[in-house]
Amino acid sequence: MNGHYLDLHTHTSASDGTRSPAENVRLAREAGLAGLAVTDHDTVAGIAEAMEEGKRLGVIVVPGVEISTVAKGRDIHVLGYYIDTHCPVFLDRLQQLRQVREKRNELMLAKLRELGMEISMRELADLASKASGEDQTVGRPHIAELLIRKGYVGTMEEAFDKYLGSGGAAYVNPPRIHPKEAIGWIHEAGGTAVLAHPGIYHDDELVEEIIPYGLDGIEAFHSDHSREEENKYERLAARYGLVVTAGSDYHGERRGEVFHGPIGNRKVDRSVLERLQKRRGD
Repeated sequence: MNGHYLDLHTHTSASDGTRSPAENVRLAREAGLAGLAVTDHDTVAGIAEAMEEGKRLGVIVVPGVEISTVAKGRDIHVLGYYIDTHCPVFLDRLQQLRQVREKRNELMLAKLRELGMEISMRELADLASKASGEDQTVGRPHIAELLIRKGYVGTMEEAFDKYLGSGGAAYVNPPRIHPKEAIGWIHEAGGTAVLAHPGIYHDDELVEEIIPYGLDGIEAFHSDHSREEENKYERLAARYGLVVTAGSDYHGERRGEVFHGPIGNRKVDRSVLERLQKRRGD
């Protein structure tokens, strides 16, 4: 059992994960964790369910969110922990981000159709089971699953490498807020801002440029980081006096493939929670 540890980066069916918030909590318990954070993309819609299940099972649930931003043409994700999930201003801002995400989906599908791959917005909505007006998000993993179902690609990795990832044939990056703005939003909602998976940006100079905007922590340990990268970002966090976090970035399973990693494969000691809470709103 790992009862002193938490996985601070997981996604649920409220965004582009395949498991319900309650299921993620149960998986954390089965993994022997003390708890987990629910950090869906641009939404807090899954937190209430997760916290209710956490209370029932004795599992700590950290309320979180992963905000999509752009800096120097790169997708940058900022994690927010302990935000006020009922703050009207914050919820309205997340709604604006989901509208941008929906537009991005439309643009990607248009590019895929130009490439001879017919996928409609209706098919995407049906797959994700998202009714219009709900505070939930549809993302690239949903598009990737449709590409697999229709036989255009064989795996999630192929879908992202060829079409949906940065540099892919159908990749688009519409205007979004800057990381500095996201950090401000998180602080104004009473939360703590942490830079997600810095290793996947392949731009450490940009990572260091973001830190002075008020960043509170760095996700040094992530499923897509090598051991060398994890050590590097742990040292970087220490240099700037930032909280070091860890997360699997679990999105569930599609076609037997776990994306990005299973719950609990990256974890931190629960003492990190106190450090995150102490920096709330700084």
